Amino acid sequence: MEIKLHDKYFVPFISAQELDFAIQNMAKQIEDDFAEEIPVFVGVLNGAFMVVSDFMKHYTAPCEVSFIKMASYEGTSSTNEVKQLIGINQDLTGRTVIIIEDIVDTGNTVEELKELFKKQGVKHFKIATLFFKPEAYKKDIKLDYIGIRIPNKFIVGFGLDYDGLGRNLPEVYQLKD
Repeated sequence: MEIKLHDKYFVPFISAQELDFAIQNMAKQIEDDFAEEIPVFVGVLNGAFMVVSDFMKHYTAPCEVSFIKMASYEGTSSTNEVKQLIGINQDLTGRTVIIIEDIVDTGNTVEELKELFKKQGVKHFKIATLFFKPEAYKKDIKLDYIGIRIPNKFIVGFGLDYDGLGRNLPEVYQLKD
């Protein structure tokens, strides 16, 4: 069933079950890799709030969670400029930090985050993203955990929005051709 947000139409793309399966797999992989540590998961707002929420339900080992707010989108296109709107107020020196992203496309936000956390002297810096658009990715930074690889099409739902609408959808829709 297609939906309309503002002036654009979107069609179903990824079901809630597929999303849950991808998030469970990422949580298990990360838990296996960092079982001996207490990682700090950093969700990137606004988009990743639903991913982080579901991820935390599946991650059973001790951990901490925090959020950072970055902005790089206007409408359906990246501005290629990333702004930090809300930062982290804790000392992360010597800690394992795992970024939880909703989506990585150009990689501009990932690059900005890597610089930011490198300055804080973290022990490990890892990136987990529910969605990855390999065709759009322009950086050399390794993504450590990828839930679902998708084509370079605009998507909404499960935290992702089109000019503020669609974040509350439990599944993902893509822009209709």
